[in-house]
Amino acid sequence: MAAAPTGGEAVTVDIHTLFLHIAIILISGRIFGTLFKKVGIPPVLGEVFAGIILGQSVLGLIPLSEAIKVLAELGVILLLFEVGLEADLHMLIRVGIWSALVALVGAVLPFAGGFVVSYYMFDMPLISSLFIGGALTATSIGITVRVLTDLGKHKDRFAQIVLGAAVLDDILGVIVLAALYEFSKTKEVNLEATAGLMFHIAIFFVVAPIVARLLAKFINFMVEKFNEPEIIPASILSLILGVGYLSYRAGSPEILGAFTAGLALSRRFAVPFAAFLHLNERIIHKVEEGILPLVHVMAPIFFVSVGLALNLRAIDFSSGAFWGFSLLLIAVAIVGKVLAGFVVPGSFRERMSIGLSMMPRGEVGLIFAEFGRSFHAIDSEGYAVIVFVVAVTTLLAPILIKLNLRE
Repeated sequence: MAAAPTGGEAVTVDIHTLFLHIAIILISGRIFGTLFKKVGIPPVLGEVFAGIILGQSVLGLIPLSEAIKVLAELGVILLLFEVGLEADLHMLIRVGIWSALVALVGAVLPFAGGFVVSYYMFDMPLISSLFIGGALTATSIGITVRVLTDLGKHKDRFAQIVLGAAVLDDILGVIVLAALYEFSKTKEVNLEATAGLMFHIAIFFVVAPIVARLLAKFINFMVEKFNEPEIIPASILSLILGVGYLSYRAGSPEILGAFTAGLALSRRFAVPFAAFLHLNERIIHKVEEGILPLVHVMAPIFFVSVGLALNLRAIDFSSGAFWGFSLLLIAVAIVGKVLAGFVVPGSFRERMSIGLSMMPRGEVGLIFAEFGRSFHAIDSEGYAVIVFVVAVTTLLAPILIKLNLRE
């Protein structure tokens, strides 16, 4: 599943206009992010808000062009590489079973709830109800990670559970979307194709970190051989994009490839049969020094693009049916993810933190909405409802997370 938003048809702009658009996105994202931070609101919301103001919802100044979508994709891929680079692999392994449970419960409950509300309460067609349920399954990992990082909580135990669960959630989202795509064409569930996709993803997740570490070892050798540390940023960026492509070819999200590449290059990389793949500490420091500034420039483009993808003008806010349908789905979307946090042993605050961190749908929900519309599986009303639910959960989650973690 692509990480960048796909709300509506992307347009093409000339290169000079694109330069202006990127300049506006970068400065407005920074300004709104800083202003929101000053008043105690997570800055990621400021960046999303900047996109809402600049995009089709309000001013209509900047369309979501193909070029901006590519830059947004690159931004979230780099962000997930940074997350992998700083992740504690030992902790991820220790909390792996809880991450899997959170991901599973957090996918099943919203999917079932969304389907029941759509099919049985609002008489939506079967395929429409399945797509609406599917739109509620996944978590926008980019938004969650950014919020926890801004709050300085990204290395806590609950954050590692959320990180693992959100990655698994994205994989489940890909599998659900692939299954719904086949069902929309044939009206049958293709279990063989779904099982094959799951097998390829599993193989990739086992092999990719070893391959990435081997390539990093080669880069390490080249740097020490020719004493050219400047080769590191370009080589590591190539590694990230290459592993992202392999992830896509395996049928999984590109961000999974970036995350595993980050894990492979982290100081805490530990695979029993690959202990010989030790990297020079100076090289890892150079990786952080060369790549992280690029992350800080590119990641805001992704969050602004989430706002650009939302079209709040397309929503008929005067419709009673729209409000009834939307509020029920919002309740399902929130409760399903919050309950998932309570499968983990721990304090009430920690469990709530896990559930709330899994709440934002962001670009992932928009992808489901756009695919459903392009397959003629959902009508304009269903599309508007999904967009509204995505907007509410995305904007509400960072605020609730911060309130819950406030001392």
